[in-house]
Amino acid sequence: MDINAGDFVCFIGTSGSGKTTTLRMINRMINPTSGKILLNDEDVTKMDPVKLRRKLGYVIQDVGLMPHMTIRDNITLVPKLLKWSKEKRAQRAEKLIKLAQLPTEFLDRYPSELSGGQQQRIGVVRAFAANQDIILMDEPFGALDPITRESLQDLVLDLQKRLGKTFIFVTHDMDEALRLATKIVIMSEGKIVQMDSPDNILKHPKNDFVKHLIGEDRLIQARPSVTTVGQIMLKAPISISENASLHRALQTMHEKRVDTLLVTDDEDHLVGVLDIEQLDLGYHRKRPVSEVMNREIYFVHESSIIRDSVNRILKLGYRNIPVINQAGKLVGIVTRATLVDMVYDALWGQEDSGDDAVPELKNAVTAQQKKDTIAPAKGALDD
Repeated sequence: MDINAGDFVCFIGTSGSGKTTTLRMINRMINPTSGKILLNDEDVTKMDPVKLRRKLGYVIQDVGLMPHMTIRDNITLVPKLLKWSKEKRAQRAEKLIKLAQLPTEFLDRYPSELSGGQQQRIGVVRAFAANQDIILMDEPFGALDPITRESLQDLVLDLQKRLGKTFIFVTHDMDEALRLATKIVIMSEGKIVQMDSPDNILKHPKNDFVKHLIGEDRLIQARPSVTTVGQIMLKAPISISENASLHRALQTMHEKRVDTLLVTDDEDHLVGVLDIEQLDLGYHRKRPVSEVMNREIYFVHESSIIRDSVNRILKLGYRNIPVINQAGKLVGIVTRATLVDMVYDALWGQEDSGDDAVPELKNAVTAQQKKDTIAPAKGALDD
């Protein structure tokens, strides 16, 4: 198999399939008994293992931070071994802590003073400390809660987009692989069963093992499983500044013919939502929107995969959900009508497989469409 510069390759398979062993052969923690692993056309078994490992970033599940060292010293451990100057190491540490989206004062703290998610963020950016081109990640988020795991996945995607590094990532989680990878490698009993893009693996699973690993629900909803919210969201949603008056908010609702407005701050960060009922109860012409808006908002990230949003919106009854980017800025909305159409197309696009679940899902989507037509949800955003 070939891995090209800039690829994000996810190895996935059952326990004992050889995923982690493959990763460890790349950095020579285990030497291959046969075959060759070439790094820039050079056989890794002929390279000095210490020098090889310093060229590769490595992130593991239990973080691996040195408890007796500050975060600054943990981040700059490899640059120090490479004899970087103190000034250069300090600059690198400050740059990486910012990429981790953590305050610079954390540099002088110890790992025990950070949460598990914060420690893992440090573990991720530390892999870039010596500007390594290849990053190996061995189930780095497997022990984290779902919310922390998703935010770290967002971080990794953002880092790859910014830095253009090559990622080789081991996971047990198919959703994680579908979300992160440009190429997925499915393994079983030490062999590669299928290697392809997420889209092609979903649409053309090679055998029953691959189908089972993917899961029936993902196969049925193949389209939504590889499409992100950002690809189908409606851009430039109707919004209003938190500093605007309630009179101005009412005018905007009237002009745009909506009964709900998304509220942003001066830098377009999503900070709340204003409903016509809230406006009515607290109305005073000059009163600012920020005093009456609802600050408890449900939102999705533009990088989230559509299937997750389908489940949340259709099950919880949301008609529209605001979409934010990595910086928390409002970039769009995703509507329930759009998601219903996508699921409808995915279900009706399948040939009759004899699976009783398919007509059941079709009926559920049809019922949802009728519900939207007969009794639209109150407080809908402009769609």
